[in-house]
Amino acid sequence: MNTSTLHSEIAQLKQEIVEKRKKLVDLRKQLPKTPVKNYEFVTSKGNSVTLLELFGDKKELLVVHNMGKSCPYCTMWADGFNGIYHHLIEKCAFVLSSPDEPEVQDSFASERQWKFPIVSTKGTTFKEDFGFVNERGFIPGISVFVRDETDTIYHVL
Repeated sequence: MNTSTLHSEIAQLKQEIVEKRKKLVDLRKQLPKTPVKNYEFVTSKGNSVTLLELFGDKKELLVVHNMGKSCPYCTMWADGFNGIYHHLIEKCAFVLSSPDEPEVQDSFASERQWKFPIVSTKGTTFKEDFGFVNERGFIPGISVFVRDETDTIYHVL
């Protein structure tokens, strides 16, 4: 296959991916909101906090499912959130969740100079319940939650 044909095929695949992503977004918008329980976590400082409390005064909460200190890619992504965290919290609440012990999280976050809140999911079914565990262990990703005027929490992504 010549270079021109390869470039053409790559361009076509990229366009198909764009179209599939648009369809995925449209389909996700059609899903009904799913109410969830008010999970309890431990912060990196060792304090107990509920999912509802993580919203603060916001109606939306973005939870990053991090694989913990042992994953260099998750660490790299978390480092990147430092640069945009102040923008994110203008729109929604933000927290990084990790399976690590709170003491490990606190030490690691201090080393990395992370500015955002971190919660430990250790001892909870939170990651499992939202599909961030498979047969090999934890997997990374993002969940979005919203709360209504009655403080019912819904998983929307």
